[in-house]
Amino acid sequence: MSSPVRVRFAPSPTGYLHIGGARTALFNWLFARHHGGTFVLRIEDTDAARNTLEAMAAIYDGLRWLGLQWDEGPQAGGDFGPYFQSERNAIYERALKKLQDAGHIFEDNGALRFRSPREHVVVHDLVAGDIDFDLTNPETHPDMTIRRPDGSWIFHFVNVVDDIEMKISHVIRGDDHLSNTPKHIELYRALGVEPPQFAHIPLIHNQNGTKMSKRDEGAAVSYYMEHGYLPEAVVNYLCLLGWSPKDDRQKMSIDEVVRDFTLKHIVKGEATFDPAKLHWLNGEYARELPFDRFYSLAIAALKRAGIDVEKFDDAYLRAALHTCEKKIAVFDELPSYAGFYFTDEISYPPDTAAKQFTPENKPRLQAVRDAFAAADPFDAMQIEAALRKTAADLGVKLGVLVHPTRLAVTGSTAGPSLYHLLEVLGCEKVLARIDRAVQQFYAG
Repeated sequence: MSSPVRVRFAPSPTGYLHIGGARTALFNWLFARHHGGTFVLRIEDTDAARNTLEAMAAIYDGLRWLGLQWDEGPQAGGDFGPYFQSERNAIYERALKKLQDAGHIFEDNGALRFRSPREHVVVHDLVAGDIDFDLTNPETHPDMTIRRPDGSWIFHFVNVVDDIEMKISHVIRGDDHLSNTPKHIELYRALGVEPPQFAHIPLIHNQNGTKMSKRDEGAAVSYYMEHGYLPEAVVNYLCLLGWSPKDDRQKMSIDEVVRDFTLKHIVKGEATFDPAKLHWLNGEYARELPFDRFYSLAIAALKRAGIDVEKFDDAYLRAALHTCEKKIAVFDELPSYAGFYFTDEISYPPDTAAKQFTPENKPRLQAVRDAFAAADPFDAMQIEAALRKTAADLGVKLGVLVHPTRLAVTGSTAGPSLYHLLEVLGCEKVLARIDRAVQQFYAG
């Protein structure tokens, strides 16, 4: 491209970082990286009554968690600051004076408004194509307010001025802004500046076709940060929402996406958010984690669930979590999957207990207990051998013993490898849990 690529993400710090905003930031970041350009973060904080420090932190934390480090902006600096709109008032005053001097501004009940040239404006959009907007009718397209009577600026004006001053080459944003674009182009022209190139990307919708709103579970990036998702999986999934590679690839490294990302492969139709697909994709990434990272994320998930991991030594924690590797898709599944390692208060689902703790299984459980007590050493190999011999002695299939044994010890009929989890728990704890189950369900 002839001119340097400069793109921006310009959120307002009035709430959490929405997943749609994160996808917009991602597409801008990918475009910049693909072209060796610059990704700018600009904070549109002119609405002082609604801005919060928590929302500002959510923007920074969310972008960094996703790996979308900005090249210019707050905490990064740059030659085109300040990067907070609240600090750019003098710049807006100069632009306003330029419009006033050229006769483009008139006053209306204390507000300053931009006098539309009343013409057709063709938006050359890199995704939607050429769109002709008829702005000739003041009834349907009234003159745009630039400044409110209280002196505060209107979004459309400061947005355009900032993009001019920061030399933004491409404006990549949600297609809900497409209808604003002809008004913005009028402002660019009035200020004597060639507009940037525009690319409006489809909004994210729920599976029922409604626009994904702040009220929807999973609409905030922080949801994924707090529920054990992997940032690389979330980024991979967001790449597929409204953009498609040349083939049918689903799982792609960020380097692959940067290499292949072009605006011409952005899909024009709405992007549908599928939580099940994200869950699956996260599982694909989780299964590839090196153990040290798996371990640290697992410990964090256990702590979020209120499990006091400090009560257990490192060797026990590592042995327990080794049995969970490659078995969970999202880390917040871990406490229910492996919580039995960290408490002796085992509860039994009534329906499952009724199915497994049958009268004929009482002597079988007692036989398993006796076989475990005699296993030496109490390791996975000896445990498996003891169970197989007990099944043979009782004339039953191995599965007849496995399910009630697992339920008695863990409170579930699914989970990590039975032989390995029993080894981790240790003989004393395993025997005590079988005894407790027998006493609870076979008393008298």
